[in-house]
Amino acid sequence: MASIIPFRGLRYNRDKIDDLAHVVTPPYDIIDEAAQARYYAQHPANIIRLELGLTYAEDTANNNRYSRANQYLEKWLEEKILIPESQPSLYLYEQEYLVKGQPMIRTGLVCGLKVEPYESGTTLPHEETLSKPKADRLQLMRATHSNFSSIFGLYSDPSQEVSHWMREATEKLPPDIDITDEDGESHRIWVIQNATVIQQVVDFFHDKQIYIADGHHRYETALEFAQEMREQNKPGYDYVLTTLVNVYDPGLVVLPTHRVVGNLSDLTVKSIQEQLSALFEVREVGTLDDLPQLMAQLEEHKNDHVFGMVAGEQLYFLTLRDWETAAQLLPSDRSQSWKSLDVAILDNLILDNMLGIGEAQRRSQDNLAYSRSEEWVIAQIKNRSYQLGFLLNPTQVQEIVDVAQARDKMPQKSTYFYPKLITGLIINNLDIL
Repeated sequence: MASIIPFRGLRYNRDKIDDLAHVVTPPYDIIDEAAQARYYAQHPANIIRLELGLTYAEDTANNNRYSRANQYLEKWLEEKILIPESQPSLYLYEQEYLVKGQPMIRTGLVCGLKVEPYESGTTLPHEETLSKPKADRLQLMRATHSNFSSIFGLYSDPSQEVSHWMREATEKLPPDIDITDEDGESHRIWVIQNATVIQQVVDFFHDKQIYIADGHHRYETALEFAQEMREQNKPGYDYVLTTLVNVYDPGLVVLPTHRVVGNLSDLTVKSIQEQLSALFEVREVGTLDDLPQLMAQLEEHKNDHVFGMVAGEQLYFLTLRDWETAAQLLPSDRSQSWKSLDVAILDNLILDNMLGIGEAQRRSQDNLAYSRSEEWVIAQIKNRSYQLGFLLNPTQVQEIVDVAQARDKMPQKSTYFYPKLITGLIINNLDIL
């Protein structure tokens, strides 16, 4: 099913760049204008100039952020700031980070993944995409023929075979890249050129499905670009830069995305409690200072469709009374896997049915904001910026796989895979064979 290949990745030349941490960035879609300016100033060869260039009022169809990205790419290749791998390679990618003070290591395989329509069943999405980001990424690909940010994909390997083969090929070798980023997270890359190991890994994926964890816009853009190139009789452009992580990897972490609600007239704690009681058991936990106890209770009941609610000066614990009854109130065209998601229950039964915040309003975020930080949620309610807060358990990886296999899409802001893959460690230039 899945087709992966080694490729001649472009990497920064260590003879030219003293500290690689100065030329890498997070993925483009979480970089705001202030961060963009900071990365521009950090180093003249920072990847930001390729991945998310500045725009100017005088830009034209022939002189814009995309054409400038290609000019920088060609210049850096000519000056050997970027140099291609000597031969097609796979890459072992380790990220070391902390989650609530606990050290974690996530292991990934960086490769070229063949892009195929979702209908083929080889690569499956789990969330909807928007047209504007895809148009932006497509213009960048047309100009540079390159992938600068990696897609994040998941695969199933209960026996950890791929990880074992990669570590066998790299044991006792120092990493080819070893940096610590601005958040204090470590990124280590080993280049794998052992032909036997490469073939083992490539063969392993022949009967595997890939689930996109992050990078849906980039995947769909790469597919459209490959189709355009085929129409121009230019084959060979149908592999996209991808980092694959095993769903059984102990370092794979999905964080929840909490919600806060505001700007709702006639909303009182008593009125929402009354509405909730039709479907949920509502139990008062304590004051806002009791947040750690509430979060511990959520974790303890992570398989029971439970939520935390922050209202006024109090914390509440919500337990869904009967899932089958609740499922009847959810959209009939959705799969059972989708209806079992906590975020689907919260967004549809509470935000939409009870508070009137429907899908359109959730997209516009006029009455809603999101955060990974439960402390931030508490702060928003305490300073009365918002009226209610809802705290969730993280979506489980198996739930993501189940929804994808049902050919369904997750609700908005369902998953946050942590940490993000860093941009600039390896570039996939599709013109380099």
